[in-house]
Amino acid sequence: MTRPYNILFLCTGNSARSILGEALATTLSHGRFIGYSAGSQPKKFVHPIALKLAREMGYPLELLRSKTWDEFGTEVSPHMDFIITVCDSAAGEECPYWPGHPATAHWGFMDPTSEADDEQAMWDAFRKVEVGLRNRIELLLDLPIETLNHMQVQDELHSIHHQFNK
Repeated sequence: MTRPYNILFLCTGNSARSILGEALATTLSHGRFIGYSAGSQPKKFVHPIALKLAREMGYPLELLRSKTWDEFGTEVSPHMDFIITVCDSAAGEECPYWPGHPATAHWGFMDPTSEADDEQAMWDAFRKVEVGLRNRIELLLDLPIETLNHMQVQDELHSIHHQFNK
């Protein structure tokens, strides 16, 4: 591998699901991937449970902030190899131009901040998203990406999600 792969996780608010994707991709891959996250309408804060889970993963909390996806749609932005939407509303929005034509997929999860009535239920919802993303990222890490063409990578990204949504 000549360089790590960059993977951008998108959701509308960039406070929970995409934040978990960023932390998981980076920590699980041991340098093979660099995770990023952004949102179309960032909330300007990272949810406290997402921060606690990222800390558990060993992800540097100083790297986490809620940011707009416009930061990643310029020619001087990090080149993204993969872009994954993790909420249905972001998947349906008109995204910025992504330089380099990265492979894209939608791995939709319910918003853990809106599913719960109490703190324990919210923790359970966050853990469910964490486990779902972890499972998908681990399958992505098992792929021989270096030997696949763009269309094969795209197909694999979609296949990974569908394995869990049968």
